[in-house]
Amino acid sequence: MSVTTEIAYKSLNHYGEILCGDRVQIVHRRDSDIVVLADGMGSGVRANMLSTLTSQIFARMLEEGAHLDECVETVVDTLPNDPVTHVSYSTFTVLQIFHDGRATLIEYENPECVFIRDGEVLRIPQHERIAHGKVVNDYRFTVRTGDTFLLMSDGTIHAGVGQKNSFGWPWEDIADFALKSWKKGKSPMRQAIRLCDACNELYDGRPGDDTTVACIRVTEEKVVHLMTGPAKNPDDDGRMVREFMSGDDGVTRIVSGGTSATIVSRVLGRPLQVSLDYEDADIPPMGEIEGIDLVTEGVLTLAEVIRLIREYADTNKVNRAFFRKLDEPNAAARIARVFIEDCTSVVLYVGTAVNAAYQNPDLPLELGMRQNLTRQLTDALRAIGRPVELHLY
Repeated sequence: MSVTTEIAYKSLNHYGEILCGDRVQIVHRRDSDIVVLADGMGSGVRANMLSTLTSQIFARMLEEGAHLDECVETVVDTLPNDPVTHVSYSTFTVLQIFHDGRATLIEYENPECVFIRDGEVLRIPQHERIAHGKVVNDYRFTVRTGDTFLLMSDGTIHAGVGQKNSFGWPWEDIADFALKSWKKGKSPMRQAIRLCDACNELYDGRPGDDTTVACIRVTEEKVVHLMTGPAKNPDDDGRMVREFMSGDDGVTRIVSGGTSATIVSRVLGRPLQVSLDYEDADIPPMGEIEGIDLVTEGVLTLAEVIRLIREYADTNKVNRAFFRKLDEPNAAARIARVFIEDCTSVVLYVGTAVNAAYQNPDLPLELGMRQNLTRQLTDALRAIGRPVELHLY
């Protein structure tokens, strides 16, 4: 079995604070994906520094190949208890999912992870061990495709204390709420936003604690192929299209650009049908070619796709209003939605022929409009954790 993950998170700052006292760190290793959620004691600058230190120790050690157990020992030993309250300076949850399906979940004084499998919330078994005199829950197991994990800081279970919920939001109620989102097929980010929004409502819009939800979904690889621009040498059109069409039936294929669509249609011997319906006056309409998932205009559409992905990359600003834009039926929103919610890696097939309609053909290649957009798209995709493979023709 080979699996990968979809990861997203959302945070609420303690009311009146500019910095969040929680920190999420994501580490992608060759053999696994790792999510660290650290919660610094208190709020504001001090809490932010503590959670950042905790998450950075994990990230640096893991990136250098250290075993997770070694990282836990180091962090627990590095962050002692507060001498007055005897509470740990920082709590944390770490989830490591290997691509072969093995997984490790370690929880240290954070709320219990919500684990959803096959339409049910399953409790994580308590396998406690002692690390430098402190108790951590250390659970090793095997994941399945579709498994969903929600890691939380204690701002979730404290939501509404002294306001709408005298005793906060019980874990069981949080788990039931999360399960309803899961059953509606919501993406990890939509689930994280929905849960944070519910906490914010319980806090009456004034969170009394930093609140963070990280949502991780186990999935099979979802590869997206995007072809844009004609090859510099027209003799390479056939090779470009054949490589673009390579892979199994699970690959999502997108053609961006009128000339590109014409080339694909000709090489494959399949008709190109262009819609005259403008869903958005600023975004050109789409077309259809049998076997191609999306056929769109090139430069204008890709520019809007890049803008949407960049907006998504700023997790502090992503909210339900953003997803309303992402759900619009225009070509740019549909491509961005594929990249954001239905994709684990991207392969770009980019023609380097200069299009006189967009730039001076005497300009160097790297300054060409399409090549510039390709570079921006690559950077934007990598910023949201999508590996990109680039082929130039």
